[in-house]
Amino acid sequence: MTLPAAAAVHADVHADISDVTAEHELVITDPATGESVGSLTPAGAAECASAVAAAHAAFPGWAATAPAVRGELLRAAAAALAAQADELAALNTRETGKTAGDAAGGVQAAVGTLLQYAELGPLHRGKALRGDRLAVDYALPHPRGVVVALTPWNDPVAVAAGLVGAAIVSGNTVVHKASERCPHTGALLNEILAGALPDGVLVSVTGGGATGAALAEDDRVAVIAHVGSTATGRQLALVGAATGAHVIRENGGNDALIVDAGVDPVWAAGQAALGAFANTGQICTSVERIYVHRAVAEPFLAALTAEAQAWTERLGPLVDERMRRAVHDQVGQAVAAGATLHTGGAVPTGPGIFYPATVLTDVPDNAIVMAEETFGPVAPVRVVDDFDTALALAAADRYGLAASVLTTDMAHAHRAAAVLPVGTIKVNGVFGGAPGGSAQPRGASGAGFGYGPELLNEMTTTTVVHLGLPGGAGA
Repeated sequence: MTLPAAAAVHADVHADISDVTAEHELVITDPATGESVGSLTPAGAAECASAVAAAHAAFPGWAATAPAVRGELLRAAAAALAAQADELAALNTRETGKTAGDAAGGVQAAVGTLLQYAELGPLHRGKALRGDRLAVDYALPHPRGVVVALTPWNDPVAVAAGLVGAAIVSGNTVVHKASERCPHTGALLNEILAGALPDGVLVSVTGGGATGAALAEDDRVAVIAHVGSTATGRQLALVGAATGAHVIRENGGNDALIVDAGVDPVWAAGQAALGAFANTGQICTSVERIYVHRAVAEPFLAALTAEAQAWTERLGPLVDERMRRAVHDQVGQAVAAGATLHTGGAVPTGPGIFYPATVLTDVPDNAIVMAEETFGPVAPVRVVDDFDTALALAAADRYGLAASVLTTDMAHAHRAAAVLPVGTIKVNGVFGGAPGGSAQPRGASGAGFGYGPELLNEMTTTTVVHLGLPGGAGA
């Protein structure tokens, strides 16, 4: 099975299966300048099988390695990553258009994540159970085996570090394929980390959808961990059902933002802009649709429009021309269906794959920009008459990744937490959260804990042990 390419305008525009300019070559250009970054040859079936074989052969020895030693080696990998942070961040910027500050922040987040798992791994303990008075019962975690990690382009270093770090410190071995939109970044990241680890613990593979499918379908693979499009995630779930691999998926999102009556509309507009336009809207948990109470709608929209115009001056490019076409087509479809364009919405002239921060109102609920993930700097707004309407509209969605609520009414905040069918709810802030948090996406957004301490549970199985006395002694 070959995993599907990114869908057209109506869905999965951040898919990790992208166009290639030649059958056997990935050609990458800088989306800000159009300059060549380089080209790489995707791995074929034989190379994929060899990568899985290497990780499979290394697994018994790595699983038998003391957790404390695994943690020490992961800490060394984090130090190696920190030492080459500038080089990796610069390469990330050239391949994906991520701004220099965001790229550097992603590498630093990756270092922190590896250090976190270096500490958490040795503390990932079993449980004591209550059984017979003179027996001992307990549960032990065990690594699953070979993990295939398929990671995205929009935050390629930080996301990969989470999946790879949790898998390795738990005693698994990993075959990692980064998105074909950032293959050089993925290759360098893997080279840095693998240099601190025993042979076969982390194996790097380059390629696109066919390469990912070949890795995932190998019967020796115990876990498939994927961050990317909903369409690809669903195909991987089917692969896991056939092979028995455990599948962890964080896929698309269509995150709602509710702006309640009583909030400062200027502050709320700043939050909405941050959520919709950060990283040029190319974040899985970006604000994708906004429901604003009529009581604050007019000043909120004026402030959001001003925010969008200011953000446009500092936005990085979209990752590639295909992405820009998809975003622009969604905006055009909404305007054709009756939406009002307040600012943005035009493809700029000149070099680079840029797109302005865009604000729309009067957007029909069935417009693609409202119903699906846009993955670009677009803020579609619907004015509502009350909080109940906003809550109902926010909940009526096939995705279940995250949502945000800006409110001064704590009863409304508690109701949102109880009602919204998403993995993460953020109140009075579109980003943020305590260290160690973890969430389960729902619906079209995937399944399983993809980060945090709970990811260690996803990467392990549990054996329950009962130790009784021989021959009934002591009874």
